[in-house]
Amino acid sequence: MTDSREPVAVAIDGPAGSGKSSVSKQAARRLGYGYLDTGAAYRALAWHVLSRGAETADADVVVAATEDFDYAISLDPDRYWVRVGETDVTDAIREPRVSAAVSGVARVPEVREAVNALFRSLVAAADAPGVIVEGRDITTVVLPDAPVRILLTAAPEVRAARRSAELSGEDAGAVAAALHQRDASDAKVVDFLNAAPGVTVVDSTELDFAQTVDAVLDVVRAGTGAHRDR
Repeated sequence: MTDSREPVAVAIDGPAGSGKSSVSKQAARRLGYGYLDTGAAYRALAWHVLSRGAETADADVVVAATEDFDYAISLDPDRYWVRVGETDVTDAIREPRVSAAVSGVARVPEVREAVNALFRSLVAAADAPGVIVEGRDITTVVLPDAPVRILLTAAPEVRAARRSAELSGEDAGAVAAALHQRDASDAKVVDFLNAAPGVTVVDSTELDFAQTVDAVLDVVRAGTGAHRDR
């Protein structure tokens, strides 16, 4: 008899440098779940706009670009890829010019509505018992009814230090300033610093990576009944 239940959705929000991606990916591995990086969709759309020689500062141009935005992403945490049409943009969407253009895409309400619907459809169609979905406004807008909703955060100076460690050769002060600027920009669109009712806060300020993953897994298990690692 076929199990027709949809995959369990685990929603994880948090500010830049909170470790959402790495922690979510490792938690997904441990549970045998899929992993959805929602930020990649906005980055891919920004890349798509830039590849047409346009700028994301023009909202009308961004909306028009969604009409032929053929987006695909892997939900396998060990085989991660992102494509736009036939082009693999996994690495390209992490380039500085794309990072600088993402906010212009994410601030457009029509884009957010369309992309949020895409996220929900990806979760529903996933070939896995569950999917960990991480990004911004996931717990409040994208998946407000998810059985597990987590706000992963840490003190600003800790987030800046971690991000600086990831970017070898980068000036720590510049990284901290960029992190603060991104938080300020994104906060104009979504509230990712305060937990909504029913959302569990995991503060990793005093935790290392492994401890943070364990803390997230504890919340997931309590909310879904998941028992074992894969």
